[in-house]
Amino acid sequence: MAADKHRLLYPIFLSLLSVPLCSRASPWQAVGTGSSLQVDHGEIFLVSPDTTFSCGFYSSGQGTNAYYFSIWFTHSTDRTVVWTANRGSPVNGHGSKIYFNRQGNLLLTDVNGSTVWQSKTKWGKHASVALLNSGNLVRLTREMRLVSQSGYHRLYFDNDNVLRLLYNGPDITSIYWPSPDYNALQNGRTRFNSSKIAVLDNDGIFWSSDGFRMIASDSGFGIKRRITIDYDGNLRMYSLNAAGNWIITGEALLQLCYVHGLCGKGGICEYSQSLKCTCPPGYNMTDPKDWNKGCSPTFNTNCGQPREDFTFIKIPHGDFYGFDLTSNQSISFEECKRICLDSCLCLSFTYKAGQGLCYTKNQLYNGQVYPYFPGDSYIKLPKKITPTYSASNHSTLTCSPKNTKVMLVSKDEYMKNSDNINWTYFYAFATILGAVELLFIMTGWYFLFKMHNIPKSMEEGYKMITSQFRRFTYRELVEATGKFKEELGKGGSGTVYRGILADKKIVAIKKLTDVRQGEEEFWAEVTLIGRINHINLVRMWGFCSEGKHRLLVYEYVENESLDKYLFGDRRTETLLSWSQRFKIALGTARGLAYLHHECLEWVVHCDVKPENILLTRDFEAKIADFGLSKLSKRDSPSFNFTHMRGTMGYMAPEWALNLPINAKVDVYSYGVVLLEIVAGSRVSSGITIDEEEMDFMQFVQEVKQMLARGGNLDIVDARLKGHFSHEQATVMVKIAVSCLEERSKRPTMDQIVKDLMVYNDEDDHPAYSL
Repeated sequence: MAADKHRLLYPIFLSLLSVPLCSRASPWQAVGTGSSLQVDHGEIFLVSPDTTFSCGFYSSGQGTNAYYFSIWFTHSTDRTVVWTANRGSPVNGHGSKIYFNRQGNLLLTDVNGSTVWQSKTKWGKHASVALLNSGNLVRLTREMRLVSQSGYHRLYFDNDNVLRLLYNGPDITSIYWPSPDYNALQNGRTRFNSSKIAVLDNDGIFWSSDGFRMIASDSGFGIKRRITIDYDGNLRMYSLNAAGNWIITGEALLQLCYVHGLCGKGGICEYSQSLKCTCPPGYNMTDPKDWNKGCSPTFNTNCGQPREDFTFIKIPHGDFYGFDLTSNQSISFEECKRICLDSCLCLSFTYKAGQGLCYTKNQLYNGQVYPYFPGDSYIKLPKKITPTYSASNHSTLTCSPKNTKVMLVSKDEYMKNSDNINWTYFYAFATILGAVELLFIMTGWYFLFKMHNIPKSMEEGYKMITSQFRRFTYRELVEATGKFKEELGKGGSGTVYRGILADKKIVAIKKLTDVRQGEEEFWAEVTLIGRINHINLVRMWGFCSEGKHRLLVYEYVENESLDKYLFGDRRTETLLSWSQRFKIALGTARGLAYLHHECLEWVVHCDVKPENILLTRDFEAKIADFGLSKLSKRDSPSFNFTHMRGTMGYMAPEWALNLPINAKVDVYSYGVVLLEIVAGSRVSSGITIDEEEMDFMQFVQEVKQMLARGGNLDIVDARLKGHFSHEQATVMVKIAVSCLEERSKRPTMDQIVKDLMVYNDEDDHPAYSL
């Protein structure tokens, strides 16, 4: 998008105003029937009693002679608009006027006398009109849509009563929030409240009838706030500070690339400090000034070309979300490649090696690159094409949210202006689909629970079979563990036992201690944790909650925890090679980055240490015990604990300083673990170097001096006998030191993954031919 075009974008939002916004009230700063204001005689028509809002003529920005009748925040530096009467129909800057006629109707007329807008009120000749301080709380209801000026991104309630964000682009329509990969329950929403209401209240809480909550980071009474769909399709909450500037205090999506359509058809979105778009190999920008128009191929193909004419270019950790031509699982990479070669329609495929998942694509939409995405995208190209794929192709979207203007749109206007989606057919199809689904569910439940007399205690387990997460009975787990015979480990939250389920699956069963939650609260928390799935996180298969018993069932990880390899008995130890250490460091970073930035709920681990990093048969890292300390909604930037959590030596200073806790506590702990991976020693409790005992902070200062001097890194584990990558060791130590800085200077886990990926020997080229 061109920078000059951004000033013309006016996304729509809700605020604490009354609708209609100019209404009968007390006579303070009110005007009676017969009053008028001509556009060229002044801009201000009304001001609210507390001066929060002003009402009058507002320049469109398209020229000096085009005006809207609007309401804006008086004290915001950019006079942010909250409502506009004549959206899309500016009036002439000379001779146009707003007036309150004798019948009590507020009218906006153009210079030629034609009525552009009217309030359609008939209050009579003794009525008055005033702008209220706050008015009614404006609500998003079934009759309203929150729509960006381009019309591409919309907030609305669907037929399932769920509040959603929809991308309605020139070519496709797709839902992108909440995650379309999950149903309403898995997204933490409910479908059963049909009131379809969303409200921003005076305390800074935006809540909806489906259970969604967005709480302002500066929550509390007396602050002016607004909810906006910004230029990038993200739903954000803004608060007005004392300087008259808007600051972001909440947002629906932390990863902008989850917003559909940002880089257009064929474009690839990557987020690192700022949003970047690029074209895949063999494609160029359709319009060099507008990423919304995406990328177009530089080649022509036909269905008669032989397979030998094509090759594939790899985009590491890339994917084009949705629009799968075919999907297969448990197949080899070569078989996946063959499927795409055999199909004339296939443009690319995504392959996830761990599970052998293969997705071929016949359309390239919603392109994304994440360092921790456990798969790669492969673009199909004619061999005669010599494509490039490098950072030089990236272009930053420079639109600034602070320039966003906003307004409210009703259902009628939305329907009138919408030519890209036929909602009648959409609703009819959704209704039929919902009825069939309901019939299927009711029939299935009848046969399962009525005809087969399945006990009530088992009923809840069947509810979650489709998500591979279930509720176990206590008796099942007693039998699976042989009455808790084989202990795998013990921690602050409980003891872990080895178990074998009835289907012969080996699992790790954690018996929790000191759980004070009630049945419903415990169910809610473990259900959220059970939805989290990443290759570098230990998967939870289910739980048990009966009486005082609280147990969690996890996947079994063969090689136990990292501490046993770093700090175990030196006589019987298995020494980790350098490549294994780097892979473990990278995998741990990916897992934490997923928890902080990617998963449905914002999860802070609070106890990152080698004991909670498990190793698979191939020495891949899997983080355990995440989610047990605290689960917090993504829109909350920090939260408070009643007491300190974690393990001494790995805990960030803010715990002791009683500061608000956020994801940076995990970054600090990761820095300590990273040093221990390099050194092969428990540095968190002090270390001896050259026969000199040092506490941890003295050790960190010594490490900083080593980095400043350059040359050899004396802290690398001597057992490796010099067999390590100096470049990788240096970057690991530099990252570790940066993680131990003051909180505001620490990197994010997302950035750490990117920094480590540069030195990953297994994947050191951004793109290459197969």
